[in-house]
Amino acid sequence: MSTSHFPVAIIGGGLGGLTAARVLHVNGIESAIFELEVSPAARTQGGMLDIHAQNGQKALHAAGLHNDFLKIVHTGGEALRLLGPDGTVYVSQEDDGNGDRPEVDRGDLRDLLLNSLPDDTVHWGRKVTGARALGSGRHEVTFTDGSAITTDLLIGADGAWSRVRPLVSDAQPAYTGISFVETDLFEADTRHVRSAAVIGDGFFLCLGDERGFLAHRETDGSLHVYTALKADEGWLDTIDFTDPAAAKAAVLTRFEGWNEGLRGLVADAQAITPRRIHALPVGHRWDRVPGVTLLGDAAHVMSPFAGEGANLAMLDGAELALAIAAHPGDTEAALAAYEKALFPRSEETAAHSAESLETMFGPRGLEQMVDFFTTGPAAR
Repeated sequence: MSTSHFPVAIIGGGLGGLTAARVLHVNGIESAIFELEVSPAARTQGGMLDIHAQNGQKALHAAGLHNDFLKIVHTGGEALRLLGPDGTVYVSQEDDGNGDRPEVDRGDLRDLLLNSLPDDTVHWGRKVTGARALGSGRHEVTFTDGSAITTDLLIGADGAWSRVRPLVSDAQPAYTGISFVETDLFEADTRHVRSAAVIGDGFFLCLGDERGFLAHRETDGSLHVYTALKADEGWLDTIDFTDPAAAKAAVLTRFEGWNEGLRGLVADAQAITPRRIHALPVGHRWDRVPGVTLLGDAAHVMSPFAGEGANLAMLDGAELALAIAAHPGDTEAALAAYEKALFPRSEETAAHSAESLETMFGPRGLEQMVDFFTTGPAAR
């Protein structure tokens, strides 16, 4: 087995890992990212993200990329529509250009970060099989291709099912009680005119009966829809997703009586994918372990209903890199400073996310969200 040494090794090339590498690079510290995908084009990167001033944009400033970020913002993407199951529009807000949560395509943002790094930073097609401590803060990581690396600083940015997390914590994500079925409707303005009109220009939300739809208009003109509902953990296993027509019919049985324009977000879709929503315990933290730490979902995966997952991952990456730069030659001081801020920050957001889940999919979800968007913080 071949083994190479890297002073700083980041496992996972998502937004958090890329941000950490970029901010380290800006501060004259090189790192290596090990990513399981075989290339940057291995898969599409998901839907739209709203990048918040207090965390995601703060990270982009630290990365020296905020001006470039503004060039890829989806103009009009901060528009909002909130509907009920019968199609009644309860909230409709246009994007006036003055919001502090601009929308951006996740793939465009990933490309921005990726292209800001030296060409040899990311090592593609490196799926981790395990990680172990070697003593004195050093670690070894092994990969499915039979190779291994050693590192003086191991950063787990490898998502909800992190292979690095067991080095610091026994915690595992648990099912939240919410399942998603993701659908895509391509070329919406010409092929799915009704659905395009239902969703509007930005973020779309429809709630009722402890279920609903969350959707975005994408920059390529497609619609990305999350059909969400309370369900037993095994419910998705009862559906044959290799038969799209049958899968769509099975999902729509949970939306009998809903407006046909809303049902069309599933019925007319050209792609359908199941996903269970998991979360680590609110307040997840660990004792300081020499030479290793976590960021993003590896540290605090939560439900998406606070809209903070990507933003927190990027801020984690930036804050960790800045702490390393501020403590040259003292990795433990850097990690201690980073984790001291990480734990309360992620606990607060995870609690908010869990509360939002209960609100949105509770018996008064529509009423409470109408109140939130018309009289709460989002009505600013």
